[in-house]
Amino acid sequence: MTLFGTDGVRGLANTFPIIPEVVVKIGMAIAEILNKDSKSRRKVLIGKDTRLSGYLVESALTAGLCSMGIDVMLVGPMPSPAIAFLTRSLRLDAGVVISASHNPYYDNGIKIFSASGLKLPDHLEREIEKLVLDKSFPKSRPADNRIGKVYRLEDSIGRYIEFIKSTVPRELNLEGMKIVVDSANGAAYKITPHLLRELGAEVISINDTPDGLNINDNCGSTHMSCIKESVLKYKADIGIAHDGDADRTLFVDELGNIVDGDMILAICAIELKADNKLKNDTVVATVMTNSGIEEYLKTKNIRLVRVQVGDRYVVEEMIKNNYNLGGEQSGHIIFFDYNTTGDGPLTAIQVLNLLKKREKRLSELTDKIELYPQILINVPISRKENIEKIPEIIEAIRGGYKILNNHGRILVRPSGTEPKVRIMVEAKEHESAKSIAENIARLVHESLGRETA
Repeated sequence: MTLFGTDGVRGLANTFPIIPEVVVKIGMAIAEILNKDSKSRRKVLIGKDTRLSGYLVESALTAGLCSMGIDVMLVGPMPSPAIAFLTRSLRLDAGVVISASHNPYYDNGIKIFSASGLKLPDHLEREIEKLVLDKSFPKSRPADNRIGKVYRLEDSIGRYIEFIKSTVPRELNLEGMKIVVDSANGAAYKITPHLLRELGAEVISINDTPDGLNINDNCGSTHMSCIKESVLKYKADIGIAHDGDADRTLFVDELGNIVDGDMILAICAIELKADNKLKNDTVVATVMTNSGIEEYLKTKNIRLVRVQVGDRYVVEEMIKNNYNLGGEQSGHIIFFDYNTTGDGPLTAIQVLNLLKKREKRLSELTDKIELYPQILINVPISRKENIEKIPEIIEAIRGGYKILNNHGRILVRPSGTEPKVRIMVEAKEHESAKSIAENIARLVHESLGRETA
């Protein structure tokens, strides 16, 4: 049985594994690992997004940690990247985010950051998982006078906003800019609008009234039609959309065009290289990144390195080979000079600073980028199974490559965060990509699918 996916533990709230008795043991397992070879009292930061089940998970996780002698610091709703930053800044031993990111309110999850603000490597996740599933764990508990305490950090929002502002020149002034911000009724609903207003922008904030049930509900970076409409309605200069835990940011330019993570990576890479700040003239991306981006960056003498999907794998590659810019098409952008994970508000302020510095609109910075047509289809499934063991699907993929004739790509993979199979087909012609993707999607549905998402 596996607890961890590509981005922590995730599942339907109040259903295994997101149930109090398991979450308590996850807290205890984290504590067990932290307490190894240490006589000092350890401290862990816990933040969450705005979904209703966050209260349940926060309480259970806190109880598990405290029962093993760990002190807990609570910050309430905060973006995932803020927890990574605060864990480092406050010199704590670990940080935990209670969030299911871009998923609907009825899902929840647990992401764990190390003292250095990095997501845990696979071997530590396996160690936690082994302890949680061990019926004899814990074999011992601290004495009653060694039980952990709980504190609340009252100034976490201010600390994080000041950190974000410190990454751009002090003279940056956003006066005269009209900006729409869609916080997805999630963790950044106060932070990004407040940050931009402090810098002088006129901010139109939408989807900023979380009620525990409306997070990511037809809004935010996974539902871009909402912010696109608002940018055009208010004649805004730019639109900024986060997901529920604000580790992603996508944009809408002044013309209403969506600017995804691929294009953000490209324009930021070119700017860093112009300033001699792009380490090894290289950007780290994933297998999902559009081939048009790779070809465009080549013309600027910038290399693109691909890894498997997941911002943690992007970060691992960046650390391994000393790169400082990476990200995903979905909007996880890692500016490793500043933070250790995808950071939505940080990405927003870096792009706005670039626009001001160049005195250009976003459409002008992206108009030379020619993307290959890509078709993305997510097929809900009732069970997980190795795609390579389903002959019909493998045959369809092979047939698709024959049609593409070496001028495109096909990716079929199970999601690490949802019960879905994700299909991506990239081709020079839209109709070819669409036809191949729909054929594969039909076969996945027939083999593994279920009627409702």
